[in-house]
Amino acid sequence: MADEKIIAEIYKVLEDRRDHPINSYTSIMMQDDAKSAEDKILEKIGEEAAEVIIASKNNDNLVYESADLIFHTLLLLAYKGVELNDLFDEFKKRRK
Repeated sequence: MADEKIIAEIYKVLEDRRDHPINSYTSIMMQDDAKSAEDKILEKIGEEAAEVIIASKNNDNLVYESADLIFHTLLLLAYKGVELNDLFDEFKKRRK
């Protein structure tokens, strides 16, 4: 698999877990319970953003923490029903 296709594959799994919940971390994150699903995801993004900052300052685990942040951002986009191509289109616009 080409490296750039891994994002699309992960996104497809997230959409599937949103539409067909199973007993998984991502399905549970996207289900409402005592705390809304969106709040759970947003709190996780905040936590992961802080971990990226700390990793950068400490020169330790930056790639690992960045992957966590990107993953949870993709989780939010999938939860909100944003098409992955909308994200890619935005990146293309910024490249011009």
